[in-house]
Amino acid sequence: MPTLIKPQDPAPAWTKHGRSWHRIAGKPVRWWMIALLLVIGFHRWIPDTRWLMVHMVTLGLITTSIMVWSQHFTEALLHHRLPDNERPRQVLRIYGVTVGTLVLMVGILADWWWLTLVSATVIGGVLTWHGVSLLGQVRTALPARFGMTVRWYAAAAFFLPLGAIFGAILALDLADPWHSRFLLAHQSINILGFVGLTVSATLLTLWPTMVRTRMEDTATTLTRMALPAMAAGSLVAAGGSLGGWVPVVILGLLCYATGVGAIGWIMIRTGRRKPPAGYMGWSVASGIAWLFFTVVLALILVAVQGVHTSAMSALTIPFVAGFLLQTLLGAMSYILPSTMGGGPATVRASLTAINRGGIYRVTVLNLCIALFALPSGMLPSWVRALVSIVGAVAFASFLPLMVSAAKISVAGRRRLMAQRAGDGRPPAPTKSDPAEPAEPERTSRALRQLVAGVLTVVLAVGAGVAVAPQSAGLGLSGSAETAAQATGNTTEVTLHAYQDMRFDPAEIQVPVGDRLLITLVNDDPTNVHDLVFANGATTGRVGPGDTAHVDAGIITEALEGWCSVIGHRSMGMTVAVTPVDSHGNPVGAAGHENHGVGTASAGDDSHVPAAGVDFNAPPGEAFTVRDPALEPAPNETVHELALDVQEVAREVAPGVTMDAWTFNGDYTGPTLRGTVGDVFEVTLTNSGTMGHSVDFHAGDVSPDQTMRTIAPGESLVYRFEAARSGIWLYHCSTAPMSTHVAAGMFGAVIIDPPNLPEVDREYLLLQNETYLTAPSADQPDLPEGVNAVVDPAAITAGPPSLTMFNGHATQYMHEKLPARPDERVRIWVLAAGPSKGTSFHVVGGQFDTVYKEGAYLLSPSSSANPEGTGGAQALDLAPAQGGFVEMSFPEAGTYTFVNHSFAEAERGARGQIEVTQ
Repeated sequence: MPTLIKPQDPAPAWTKHGRSWHRIAGKPVRWWMIALLLVIGFHRWIPDTRWLMVHMVTLGLITTSIMVWSQHFTEALLHHRLPDNERPRQVLRIYGVTVGTLVLMVGILADWWWLTLVSATVIGGVLTWHGVSLLGQVRTALPARFGMTVRWYAAAAFFLPLGAIFGAILALDLADPWHSRFLLAHQSINILGFVGLTVSATLLTLWPTMVRTRMEDTATTLTRMALPAMAAGSLVAAGGSLGGWVPVVILGLLCYATGVGAIGWIMIRTGRRKPPAGYMGWSVASGIAWLFFTVVLALILVAVQGVHTSAMSALTIPFVAGFLLQTLLGAMSYILPSTMGGGPATVRASLTAINRGGIYRVTVLNLCIALFALPSGMLPSWVRALVSIVGAVAFASFLPLMVSAAKISVAGRRRLMAQRAGDGRPPAPTKSDPAEPAEPERTSRALRQLVAGVLTVVLAVGAGVAVAPQSAGLGLSGSAETAAQATGNTTEVTLHAYQDMRFDPAEIQVPVGDRLLITLVNDDPTNVHDLVFANGATTGRVGPGDTAHVDAGIITEALEGWCSVIGHRSMGMTVAVTPVDSHGNPVGAAGHENHGVGTASAGDDSHVPAAGVDFNAPPGEAFTVRDPALEPAPNETVHELALDVQEVAREVAPGVTMDAWTFNGDYTGPTLRGTVGDVFEVTLTNSGTMGHSVDFHAGDVSPDQTMRTIAPGESLVYRFEAARSGIWLYHCSTAPMSTHVAAGMFGAVIIDPPNLPEVDREYLLLQNETYLTAPSADQPDLPEGVNAVVDPAAITAGPPSLTMFNGHATQYMHEKLPARPDERVRIWVLAAGPSKGTSFHVVGGQFDTVYKEGAYLLSPSSSANPEGTGGAQALDLAPAQGGFVEMSFPEAGTYTFVNHSFAEAERGARGQIEVTQ
């Protein structure tokens, strides 16, 4: 029986240096596994998630593992250790692939083709170097029985540079049919050629070692035929794909499938003597089965669809999760304990630890992969989500088990070293080294794990159906009627989301009783969108340029869909699904209208009116009152400011915490102040989940670039020179602007008039109104503690829920603005809107100076007021207008300032000035 490292024997001496090398070169493998899990966990916030994960698996994880273990197997099979002076070069090649893959990740995220080209050059060069090195070892070693395997390792390494060239060309975003042709050629060379050949060559010796039996008698002969067939099939399929010759592609895939079938036949014949006992063997066997299945299915898809992107894209999950990851993790589960050593007992204990729950994990994984690989329309969205989570957890379980096995190996090696040092201590018993159970007990244990795995996946499917029964075709009123009307047919529609806040098509007609499957394509370059149906089916949030799928269920009555991102539905981002009969006439669609979301109306308990707020109550304990005191303009001519868009929970009235969209985390953005001629340089960064922007009224600039909406994660620099004095509004200008302003995205820029006199106290009050409603089920991912969200429909219908100064309805009723008698007080006021102005008035006070929109309307020294006897009682401002008033208080007391439009004052637009001696 060929054995690379027998678990029952002490580790050979030649592995002394190999273990230290594995500790170094194996690190990238662990890094990529952890990075992959992080991307899976945070995929919704990362653009181009699909291609990131695919390349993390194929290049980051698989290619790195292949380079590590092909070197390890080469040394074992040839009985020829790599010279010590060559070891640093081998480690350098490992890290070369890691660096090349990281460069590719950056290229994908930044959409920089030149980085993709650099990555392809680095990775292709490193793999060529690796292949040449392996051939060099074959030439310098003595003839060995399995030298053929090493030669195929080298041959497989030479496939990847060609595939890397195809990948770099793909990054140019070629139009079809060339994109489809190069994609299929790229996958044929890299996955079928590079990975498939390496894995198949390894299994010649690894498989019988894993199942602990002798090699099948015909294994070598069949392998000598299978590997050339697979190599030729990969090349022929790639060549046929580039030429668009469907029969040639079919011939290549057929040849490749024949070779994989031969490898599978060898494994079956070998396993008949002693079937796999746990995770290691069954995981590898499942991987090869998925490889054969996906190649055959690819052959069928090419025969039916031709050389088309979907022919291989549809097989991403079976290829990556079914074949690549299962084969890798299964092989590593056997190889790692064996190479870490520590003595026969320690190796067996490590194998036992890493094999815990093996049949259960394999069962769960393969059922999840099979379900997730189904066309999206065949699996309800919630079922699909839960199945993917269960499968990811099953994959991730490898990491803690690997750590456990490593701890056992380290402890065993320490005991072995102590024993060899002759300190007299007997080797401690290994806790995790139970006697191998009898055959009936092993069979019973495997059967229990198999049943548990099936039940786990069944429960996940059941939970998904229970969460959204409509998407499974069960209907809200029971499934009997739906089932009776179901036709068994499926209607598939591609729906596009555009930047002007619309879906195309806006109406979908579906034969009554058909199941509706929708592919949502977000063609908006900056904004996140989603599609939510009234029956609960949803795509989830879809980033710019991304695609998602949703099963809307069996259509028996009119169904409404919309984008749930706040404000998008009110701007018309809706879609109507209408069932029609065989003649195209609507069925049950009369009176189907879009009434908007959260419309404020009498008796609507979801609306948050002013009457529901206790305006006598102080702000919450966690609320920080915004300091209204205004600092003088800085003594500088260039002002730099960073504005970071954050979507956070903020209190706006006692007991009312809303989902605020903010600049720098505060409802009402930071204040800028300068003088005429100053330059302002503002860096806007979008850390939110949707598109945002900024519009500075103080800037006299073209809006095309500086005021453009930027996607999450992007930044822009807005530079302008203050040409004129006044108090200027800035706000988010992304549609719908009213929603963004009501959510808190506004602030002030004050440009002092020339020769502005000094005063004793100077305050700033920004008035705005907001329109709130209670959160609904179709508004996911709200900040914790939120009990209100902006209601776009109420902005149109009115009235406001709250009208506030500086972002809170009661803060200055409890934290009063201080002053002293006869002090000169200046109060800057800006009406931020989105729709209401103000008539600013101080109860008990009179203004002797009024400055509005860049000009003095009243001044003690003006020619219109020669004796200084004139006064003003209010500063009237329309939305986006601003100015200031000056006054002094002759005596101590509490003076209330209000919006003299009393309806707004009663909604919170009031505060107090406390004048004390």
